[in-house]
Amino acid sequence: MVKNEFYQEYEVFSKRTDKSPMQYQFSLLAPNEELALVMAQENFMRREPVADIWVVKRDHIRKMTLEERQTLQRLDNKDYRNTKGYGYLKKKWRHYEQEMLDEKEILSWGGKLKNETEHG
Repeated sequence: MVKNEFYQEYEVFSKRTDKSPMQYQFSLLAPNEELALVMAQENFMRREPVADIWVVKRDHIRKMTLEERQTLQRLDNKDYRNTKGYGYLKKKWRHYEQEMLDEKEILSWGGKLKNETEHG
């Protein structure tokens, strides 16, 4: 199959407002950046309001190699950084809450002491 050199692949990114983050939208084929931008604008103007659109030639995007992606694996000796090691705290907190004194119980002590002092 002969590759068509006229059209190039572009990736389209957009954001809804000036404060929104850029989000990937879709790919398109265009002969140059200017037409890629026009095509992306035409696509969005029919759908939703947009504050900014970027078109990036796919060849200009660098992705990680397989070897580079393997360096992203987490080290297994950092369990103390995971919250799963603190699971016992939920049980401990529940036990603590059950032992807490409520207002009714505290007031009942006051009534008990008052009755005992009147009869004593």
